[in-house]
Amino acid sequence: MRQEHFVKRHQPEWNAFEQWLDARGQQVKRARMSRRQWHGLADHEMPARYRRLCQQLALARRRGYSPLVTDRLQQLMQRGHGLLYRTPPPRWRRVVEFLLAGFPRLVRAERGCMAASALLFWLPLLVVFVAIQLTPELSSSLFDPAQLMQFESMYDPDDPLRKLGRDNGTDVAMFGHYVWNNVSIGFRTFASGLLAGIGAVVVLIVNGIMIGGVAGHLQAVGHGDPFWRFVAAHSAPELTAIVIAGGAGLRLGLNLVAPGQRRRIDALVDGGRRGALLCLGVLAMLVFAAFVEAFWSSIAWMPAWIKYSVGAALWTLTLLWLWRGGRNHDLAEVGETA
Repeated sequence: MRQEHFVKRHQPEWNAFEQWLDARGQQVKRARMSRRQWHGLADHEMPARYRRLCQQLALARRRGYSPLVTDRLQQLMQRGHGLLYRTPPPRWRRVVEFLLAGFPRLVRAERGCMAASALLFWLPLLVVFVAIQLTPELSSSLFDPAQLMQFESMYDPDDPLRKLGRDNGTDVAMFGHYVWNNVSIGFRTFASGLLAGIGAVVVLIVNGIMIGGVAGHLQAVGHGDPFWRFVAAHSAPELTAIVIAGGAGLRLGLNLVAPGQRRRIDALVDGGRRGALLCLGVLAMLVFAAFVEAFWSSIAWMPAWIKYSVGAALWTLTLLWLWRGGRNHDLAEVGETA
């Protein structure tokens, strides 16, 4: 092919590639902000376009085209290589980016399972709570008398010097206890999805009934104020994490029961991979909840309005994070697909 025909044929591709490098390949932050206004090449097309450009450069050199053509292609190739194959961010940065953006996107991608999990958890909780307010004796069918006495002692409004919601123990020791307890609940909720999803359903319902039973009993006997002050802050990350773990378990069960066009083992592996990523975010949420529970929630002397304000702020931030986190895709994803 003659040089002028080669240039005429591929010139639009080179121009589009160069325009993308100029507009999208400089500053990641600026590229994210202008993503909706960009109407050129899509970001996900760049790896294939780059490989095609390399082939055209090799062809131009083999045919002996003029330096005017080969030098331009060489320059575009070097700029593309510098972007697509740049050094990946440090591990800690990738972890932070996953927690801030990747995890919320993954949760939203499984919105159907998450909605079902939330319904299975919150509906029994609310039903049991309301039922105990109407018929306080129902709490005796959920817990034995010793457990009810222990709950009442932990949230005794007449003992302001006692730390809320727990027996004697240092904050550090209780932090370790809460981490173990929270993480074990989250892992069981997810892993029970292997029982065709039925296990996750049962665990979510049981957890909802137990939590609703404790809250309902304490409210019915007049110990509601200490209890609500205790759970106000850490309930947002903790209860939301349980719902997400349940959604991951439901996804695992659905992939096992209804693999669709895939082999069952492939669907199960995919569900396990997505579930494992979700569990990483759940783990971070539960550790954070344990930290708040150990070092903040148990403070008894703190005024109620401060406790409730912090709790409202954490609920707002948690829901806002899951709703808006990761809406803007980072250009680093282009390099990962190259």
